[in-house]
Amino acid sequence: MADVSYPLASAARDEIRTSSGRFVREITLERVLAEEVGPDDVRVSPDTLLLQAGFAEEGGNPQLAENLRRGAELVAFGDDELLAFYDKLRPGRATAAELDELAAELAARGATRCSELVREARAAYVRRGLTR
Repeated sequence: MADVSYPLASAARDEIRTSSGRFVREITLERVLAEEVGPDDVRVSPDTLLLQAGFAEEGGNPQLAENLRRGAELVAFGDDELLAFYDKLRPGRATAAELDELAAELAARGATRCSELVREARAAYVRRGLTR
C-alpha cells in the first residue's frame, strides 16, 4: 500500500477498501441511488480500522487505538451477534459463567482483544456484584 495519511476517505481513496472489497472511490451517491452499492459495500474493513488505530496511537490516543483494534476484530461478526454480545456485557445481564463462555467464543473466533476485555469486565462485575 502507498503512503497513507489521514483522513483515509479523502487521502487514500485509491488505496482503501471497504469490507466487501470495494475501493472507497467506488462509493458514490450515483451508485447508491442506482442500487449498485449495498450495506456490505459501505462497512468498514478490519484493515481500515487498523490503519485508523495507528493514526490514533501516533496522535497520542492509545485508548482510541485499542478500541479501533477491538473493532477490527468484530467486523467478522454479524449484527445480531454483536447485539447479543453487547446485551451480555450490560451489568446484571449475564452470569459469570456466561461471560466466561462469551470470552471463550470470542477468543476461538480470533477476537483476542475483545475476549480479554470481556474477561476484565467479568472480573469487575463479580467484584461489584453485577452478575446475575
